[in-house]
Amino acid sequence: MRLENKVALISGGARGMGAMEARMFAQEGAKIVIGDVIQDEGRQVEAEINESGGECVFVPLDVTDESAWQAAVAAAVARFGKLDILVNNAGIARLNTVEGTSSEEWDLVMDINAKGVFLGTKAAIPELRKIGGGSVVNISSIAGLTGSEHTSSYAASKGAVRLLTKSTAIQYASENIRCNSVHPGVIETPMTTPIMLNTEEGRERSAARHPMGRVGQPEDIAYGVLFLASDESSFMTGSELVIDGGLTAQ
Repeated sequence: MRLENKVALISGGARGMGAMEARMFAQEGAKIVIGDVIQDEGRQVEAEINESGGECVFVPLDVTDESAWQAAVAAAVARFGKLDILVNNAGIARLNTVEGTSSEEWDLVMDINAKGVFLGTKAAIPELRKIGGGSVVNISSIAGLTGSEHTSSYAASKGAVRLLTKSTAIQYASENIRCNSVHPGVIETPMTTPIMLNTEEGRERSAARHPMGRVGQPEDIAYGVLFLASDESSFMTGSELVIDGGLTAQ
């Protein structure tokens, strides 16, 4: 199995891409800690993985809270003895122009999407160092690569994730701590559906943006995250894995 004897911490693991990543990691032999503010659904994912023969622990995690991150990392080490993999998956989306974005909205998006990645990485690195290295996978977006009409705060936050990834990669490469980013196109999740895919017109419009003619599914991203988390990508760090049905190739 591709993650046998690995321990992974996944933020935003209660639903969507994070839950799919947790399920896929467990199938590939990893022991999983999922963190989220959505506790009921997080515990459902925990139970599902454990009932199917995996090992999973849910912890409450507000990614904007440094002490919560420290507690989540400590929980992983206390339960499973170490930490090999961090997936900074938690995030929110707000679609607004610059003038339409309030200061409060800007701060909220930046705190969760960018500061959350920083705090998670900062908390995980000491444990990765202890075992001689590991993998950090940060979920950015195609909005972190290109501009668009209605993604002011979201694009800024995901661009921050992209460059924090590269800085982290350079700083810790000599310690065998790798850090890569994933850049999804439009993926059908509980985050995107209410704002982009909740009407037939919206779904068709989103699908048409992608040359492959469809929006992505959580497993499309989870396979890429699995690769970056595994030793198969041992010579990759500071890289951008774009999984977008060809959208940014246009």
